[in-house]
Amino acid sequence: MKRTPLYPAHVKAGARMVPFGGWEMPVQYAGIIEEHRAVRSAVGLFDVSHMGEFEVEGPGALAALQRLTTNDVAALAPGQIQYSVFCYPNGTIVDDLTVYRLAADRFMLTVNAGNIDKDWAWVTGHGAGATWRNASAEMGLIAVQGPKAEALVGRLADRDVTGIGYYRFAAGRVAGVGTLISRTGYTGEDGFELYVPAGETERLWTALLDAGRGDGARPIGLCARDTLRLEMKYALYGNDIDETTNALEAGLGWVVKPGKGEFIGR
Repeated sequence: MKRTPLYPAHVKAGARMVPFGGWEMPVQYAGIIEEHRAVRSAVGLFDVSHMGEFEVEGPGALAALQRLTTNDVAALAPGQIQYSVFCYPNGTIVDDLTVYRLAADRFMLTVNAGNIDKDWAWVTGHGAGATWRNASAEMGLIAVQGPKAEALVGRLADRDVTGIGYYRFAAGRVAGVGTLISRTGYTGEDGFELYVPAGETERLWTALLDAGRGDGARPIGLCARDTLRLEMKYALYGNDIDETTNALEAGLGWVVKPGKGEFIGR
């Protein structure tokens, strides 16, 4: 069973640890309802370091992603993010993911933890013409979610985060840690997902909890993450969508763009 860089912090905080997608993750701390309400009313911190990150670059990177994903990656400017899916030739779903445009010919993909190996085989097998790198083991990822998330991250950031729009990102330092600051989440609340070097994850986690104590900041487990995303009707791979579901059946037709040209599953 794999462990994220925050495993010691979870154990110290008294989290109940359970297997999830091949990882030992915190399912809850104080209790599901209490944690759920904390995110809706204040701010919660989630360890999502188990998610996978792939980097792809080169003159053929855009063409590879246009072939691999259903959404129109060409519509992204650097600093923008897009939700999308990988499909098999028959249209069923390999995985859902987010695409970050880092530069004109450089991108990052965030994929589901339980699908990292499958997705890596898929992109390297069908994404010819670009240079791929699996950066999953090198990154930590903390989600800061709730109505007080902007104030908390803003207090620790070396840049103004209020100007980072939804599904936008920017580079900066948070609590002195080099961070990709992404205005995204899986709760339906405002917030950020903070990508950092794996070795700096616990330092940032501790700084966020300390700085947010007066705002009611607290760690949140996977159970509350699930109830929060259910309220927003966000799909969970392996539960609501999988290799037997196509994107249209799943209500994800809004991320399928046939007009962009050929792609796998069209």
